[in-house]
Amino acid sequence: MAKKIDCILGMIFAAVTAIFVILILTNDMIFNWAFERHHNVLSWYIRPIFIIPIVLFAYKKSFTGIFASIFALFTSMFWFPVPAASSPQVLSFLAFEMEYLKGAWTAPKVIISLSVPIFFIALIIAAWKRNWKWLMGVVISAAALKVLWSVVFSGEAGMSIIKPAITGLIICIGGFYYHKKRQTAKKK
Repeated sequence: MAKKIDCILGMIFAAVTAIFVILILTNDMIFNWAFERHHNVLSWYIRPIFIIPIVLFAYKKSFTGIFASIFALFTSMFWFPVPAASSPQVLSFLAFEMEYLKGAWTAPKVIISLSVPIFFIALIIAAWKRNWKWLMGVVISAAALKVLWSVVFSGEAGMSIIKPAITGLIICIGGFYYHKKRQTAKKK
């Protein structure tokens, strides 16, 4: 794909993602509809897996691939049907998360929330520069901070995020290891 077209398509996906985030945060009907589906823990397991294509497209320097993957990551929260039942811990954590997103935006909350775009920037730069140690550090730190934030701010309900976070981390590290090994073999 030509660099100019790749850049334009990438910016379109970035804009659509921003619009999606704004809609989720400002439209109660869309917010509630999405979070009903986010109660399906399959969405919790699939979201971290989108880190792999983000990294692979950053490695290939494809803006379209990067931002299409980020769009898929954000929208995957509502890909699955509303579950018939959810565990009390999941319900409690999502109630906390919904309140967090809909509550007052204080300076500390804004600073904590900035960790999301900072994570994506660090992830993309590490992959773009093909710095595997930095990449692993970013991914491991993000998983640890997500779990820490979840447990510190929502108490025991935050424990519900540990299994999906660790599973996603293991899959990501395995995917990165496989890709790096494959790239090393191609060079030989």
